[in-house]
Amino acid sequence: MPTETESLYLTDAYLRAFDAEVVAVDEDTHAVALDRSAFYPTGGGQPHDTGTLIWHDTTAEVVDVRKRDGLVWHTVDAAAALPETGTAVHGTLDWDRRHRLMRTHTAMHVLCGVIWNEWGKAVTGGNMEPLEGRMDFEFDPLPEGFKERVTELVGAEIAADRPIEVSFLPREVALADDALIRTKVNLVPESVRTIRVVDIVGLDKQADGGTHVASTGEIGHFEVVKTESKGKGNKRLRVRLS
Repeated sequence: MPTETESLYLTDAYLRAFDAEVVAVDEDTHAVALDRSAFYPTGGGQPHDTGTLIWHDTTAEVVDVRKRDGLVWHTVDAAAALPETGTAVHGTLDWDRRHRLMRTHTAMHVLCGVIWNEWGKAVTGGNMEPLEGRMDFEFDPLPEGFKERVTELVGAEIAADRPIEVSFLPREVALADDALIRTKVNLVPESVRTIRVVDIVGLDKQADGGTHVASTGEIGHFEVVKTESKGKGNKRLRVRLS
């Protein structure tokens, strides 16, 4: 049995379907682990993908995806009998959901980039759902006209249609990059010797394991819905795409 699932989304976020083999079965969680998968498992503030797995004459809905000890586990609906280890399966993503999450995740990186470039403030946390999300920043207080200025700056970066590049760097090279230090690449476990980097060319570069669109123009319309105070020196922005 392989010790790690090959995560196909790391190199191709636009892959919608794939073939794989069941390498482990968990009856308790009604889940299967695959040798390779395009499904994104919940992590880093990005929710899991959904979709279907097909084997023999069974089509099962994937309702949850989690990574555990290197393997990606796909929980399927309880109505489906689980396949045996070694079974060939065909996976298909719910592409509309995945693409909305890709747009949202890239918008969050654009937001981080414009706030860092304009005010030098780092992100302290965040979360997202398809076409909406929240991010926390080290502000106390928010500058006058902040909401309008952020909306203007993010809109300009979307209109610029900046390309987004994904690369893989040796850990030592990533740690030496000043642009990555502020995204706390040093917090990535020591066991991870290769760092995946998402670069919105000319705006923002982050160590990141999530899925993104190919350019900022694909994000769509962006708006700041609300700003909130979450304690001294911590302000929250709620955003929405359409």
